Amino acid sequence: MMRYAKVAVPVPLKTEFTYSFDPDVMDVKPGVRVIVPFGKGKGNVSRKVQAYVIDVLDSVKDEKFEIKPIIRVIDKEPLFDKKDYDLALWMEKFYFSSRGEILDTMIPGGKKDIVFGGLDADEAIARPDVVLSSEQQNAVRTVMDGKEGLYYIFGVTGSGKTEVFLRCAEEVIAQGGQVIYLVPEITLTHQLALQVMKRFQNNVAILHSGLTDSQRIAQWRRIKRSEVKLVIGARSAVFAPFENLKMIIIDEEHENSYKSGNAPRYHARQVAQKRIADCKGKLLMGSATPSLEAWHLMKDPSKMVRINLTHRVGGGSMPKVEIADMSKESGIFGPLLQEKMTRTLAKGKQVILFLNRRGYSYYFHCRSCGYELKCPHCDVAMTYHKRRNMLQCHYCGHMQRPISRCPQCGSNDVMYSGFGTEQVEQELTRLFPLYRIARLDTDTVSKDRSTIQKTLSDFRSGEIQILLGTQMVAKGLNFPNVQLVGIIMADSGLLIPDFRAEERTFDLLVQVSGRSGRADSDGEVIIQTRTKDNPAITFAAKGDVQHFFDQELSIREETQFPPFSRMANIVFRSSNAQAARTFAQSVADNLRQNGKGIQVYGANECPIEKIRSNYRFQVLVRSKNPADLLSSLNKVVSSVKVPYNVAMDIDVDPVDLL
Repeated sequence: MMRYAKVAVPVPLKTEFTYSFDPDVMDVKPGVRVIVPFGKGKGNVSRKVQAYVIDVLDSVKDEKFEIKPIIRVIDKEPLFDKKDYDLALWMEKFYFSSRGEILDTMIPGGKKDIVFGGLDADEAIARPDVVLSSEQQNAVRTVMDGKEGLYYIFGVTGSGKTEVFLRCAEEVIAQGGQVIYLVPEITLTHQLALQVMKRFQNNVAILHSGLTDSQRIAQWRRIKRSEVKLVIGARSAVFAPFENLKMIIIDEEHENSYKSGNAPRYHARQVAQKRIADCKGKLLMGSATPSLEAWHLMKDPSKMVRINLTHRVGGGSMPKVEIADMSKESGIFGPLLQEKMTRTLAKGKQVILFLNRRGYSYYFHCRSCGYELKCPHCDVAMTYHKRRNMLQCHYCGHMQRPISRCPQCGSNDVMYSGFGTEQVEQELTRLFPLYRIARLDTDTVSKDRSTIQKTLSDFRSGEIQILLGTQMVAKGLNFPNVQLVGIIMADSGLLIPDFRAEERTFDLLVQVSGRSGRADSDGEVIIQTRTKDNPAITFAAKGDVQHFFDQELSIREETQFPPFSRMANIVFRSSNAQAARTFAQSVADNLRQNGKGIQVYGANECPIEKIRSNYRFQVLVRSKNPADLLSSLNKVVSSVKVPYNVAMDIDVDPVDLL
């Protein structure tokens, strides 16, 4: 006798689909993955897709469509349960993605986070005998003795937040609970994993993109069977299927990488809050530079308990920070930074240099007619990579050979200007030929993921004296011999048309500065900038988090930007600019007419109008009431028909408006 399965398919349709199966032939149960025929592919033949079984039924009501049979079952035991599916349904309503797409993100074997690095268990080191400072002891007791809810460790860089997190995790596990520990970058996952593998013995699972799908599934099954009590990973580890989850830890909570850039556009912090509320546990977050949303919540201890760590542990003190005005300088290195580097290296100490721009140069223009070379598929300048002798678009990946004549007027009076990490590395080699230099950015690690760990290991051992990089070197790393940090172009992020530009710049400067002086009191930081009076620069130089955030909060309150409102960014994409513009305008008009308690801005071109040959328009929706925002969006989205040649993406609580 045939039975039936309700399945979720990873397509943008908020519904379940019915398939049949013979129980004597295959064992289908809720929570397993199956392969099913779906839709029509080439030659009018159904595509074979992976689907997720939600329920198994003995019979079904008359279906309007033919019920097709399941092709095969992938799993012998369930990978998710009703609790996980309920979370997917909550996310479906909140993030405007389908339950199938969400399950495909939650469960290994579907989508996965794209990050660099890997981990070998045999690299693990023993736990050091750490004696907690009085501040750290107070932090652990405040969290562990407190009631369920939200806690925040607000501590200066190097204040020992990680040790507090791990002590709290140990206590939760000793009491029979389970813990998820989220980190924003895989480089941090690796460093943290070295501390915890031996510390928690075989009680820890690590989820990262260096694993194959089968390895990830194996780790997932260990978690599902409660064979481990602690999971460490990037944002998708927030879905780890623990049965007795009692704590989620979010390290460097302010990081944008906790927000997914693709559908479903979830934020790990919001999902963590939902999971912790459901299981009546504790959400423990921490950073030296909290997100403004978290800072706002900390103002009310009934919403979030703030715990301060004001001193560095291990003998270090906060570095001396100087601003170097580059408004009248033309080179990469100003005289102050160059002099400080010379002195630091001569003492046998190490230097970290930060520049948030890769490549050699990023701007080609003609001095005769003013022509600017842009990617043919995107509205952005091409970046010149000297080592490969290629121009590359960092949005779509398009590559072409460099040009020496203007394609518009034929003039030879052309130039490449601006600089990235590749050109800085070349200049460093010229200025400091006696020292070993290493560069860490996505260009250097994309071919070999082990490059990150090899480079960091060589730098830690002193084989490398100067480490140059993008955000990979900015956060979380602890090198006791680093005495000088140089920030080469501190204001590059301030030029972005986004209300979060100053907050992001401030966060980055404070985090990068924190790599200096971890083991002594002689740490120095040089911030090179052409906008020395910008508040993000001046407050970061003082390390004055409190005043910067309070000032930024007052500006946000005055302008009614988050956290004093909730926002959604609706982006319309099409190779036909007029089709995207027309549909965007119709949705904006619909929202204005039928929305409740919302403000609608647009439709306008996105700041980057074209990416991958798609023209892009956006409608921004804002409301003081999140319920009004979501209900208005739901009402309009369910009533409009998206044209066949237009894609519509909805991003609730966006962190990027480009």
